[in-house]
Amino acid sequence: MKYFNFIRLLLTFLFMLYFYLETLPADRAVQSLIVQKAEQSRDKIISIRHYLHMYPELSNREYKTSEYIAQTLEKLGLEVKRGVAKTGVVGLLKGEKSGLTVGIRADMDALPIQEVNDIPYSSKNPGIMHACGHDIHMAVALGTAKVLSEMRDKIKGNVKFIFQPAEEGAPDGEEGGAALMIKEGVLENPEVSAIFGLHIFPDLKVGTIGYNLTTTMASVDKFEVIVKGKRAHGAYPWESIDPVVTASQIILGWQTIISRQIDIRNPAVLTVGIFEIYGETGRFNIIPEKVRLIGTVRSLSDGTRKQVEEKMRRISQNIARANGAEINLFKYVHSTPVVVNNPELVQKTLPGIKEVVGSENVISVKPSMGGEDFEFFMEKIPGFFFRLGIRNEEKGISPSALHTADLMVDEDAIIIGVKVMANILVDYLEREGN
Repeated sequence: MKYFNFIRLLLTFLFMLYFYLETLPADRAVQSLIVQKAEQSRDKIISIRHYLHMYPELSNREYKTSEYIAQTLEKLGLEVKRGVAKTGVVGLLKGEKSGLTVGIRADMDALPIQEVNDIPYSSKNPGIMHACGHDIHMAVALGTAKVLSEMRDKIKGNVKFIFQPAEEGAPDGEEGGAALMIKEGVLENPEVSAIFGLHIFPDLKVGTIGYNLTTTMASVDKFEVIVKGKRAHGAYPWESIDPVVTASQIILGWQTIISRQIDIRNPAVLTVGIFEIYGETGRFNIIPEKVRLIGTVRSLSDGTRKQVEEKMRRISQNIARANGAEINLFKYVHSTPVVVNNPELVQKTLPGIKEVVGSENVISVKPSMGGEDFEFFMEKIPGFFFRLGIRNEEKGISPSALHTADLMVDEDAIIIGVKVMANILVDYLEREGN
């Protein structure tokens, strides 16, 4: 029995030692070199961000952005492929040592928002702004490429830099985004074994990194519903079948899905963003024939996602029928899935991040109800998508949210992002390539 216990303790010790060695970050000399090179390149990396912020472009129309990125990567000596998924760019950095290939993804597109910030590098393209931080993401990725290109002798394998268009969604009738990049083989030749990405996060102060072990962002669905009634003069409502009232009742009915019909421990959001008369010009004294509702559903589980869609459809049809109206259209589009990190990859990656920014600055955060198509990559290979803090109240930088016309960022976050991402990539290749 004593011999058996000794063997069991020995095996436990060996397992713990193996796990410890598996999660050790890269050599501190390499970390120091990355930090040094990131700081030396600070002005250049910040200038890259300023250029990208000044010339934002919409989804699948990132022509100048794409060419700027491609030329920057070529100057760094990377192998560059243009025109992936329409305007995407892929750069391959080959280390001097053989090994695996790891991926880093940055999104490129901006939003149809008019910037209100009075800064020297504000958007020069009217009605378009990098209001979701994709300029920061690209600057971090290009800064990482610059740092790692100057230390190829330390890299055991390859780094594939994936610059993705249309993360915000391709225009109607077009393909785009992560799904199209995968379809066109971005994870092949050479095969990518894991992928990393980040997103700026207004709630976190600069210098901090937020993470989730598994579920990190919500699925994103879009719905469109057309309610058909009967047109009549507003003075004679009894001659109508009022689609405005019917649509209003449907919206109220939908709200009971979240509060009464699904398990509250599985969060979901149902939002109607557009309520409009459809197919005619409205007047104050006319009850229209049709009303259109457009909105979004967010959830953190596939099961909840399916439940919400089914219940929305049933409620819409039943309320319309009860009022003598009908549902002309019920269109429900699954845009992007729930974003779920690979827990083993997260656990192995966190020690390296803590080495860079300090353990106290690596924070477990709640999943976001915002969406991201990064999950399409993680459905194919292990991935880790984390948050980059951008807030600095001492500098007066207190962003309320993303997708706002006054979004501001503490640019120190870019350099921190470069240091963290470069270390993550080197760590991964060294650890997994053994």
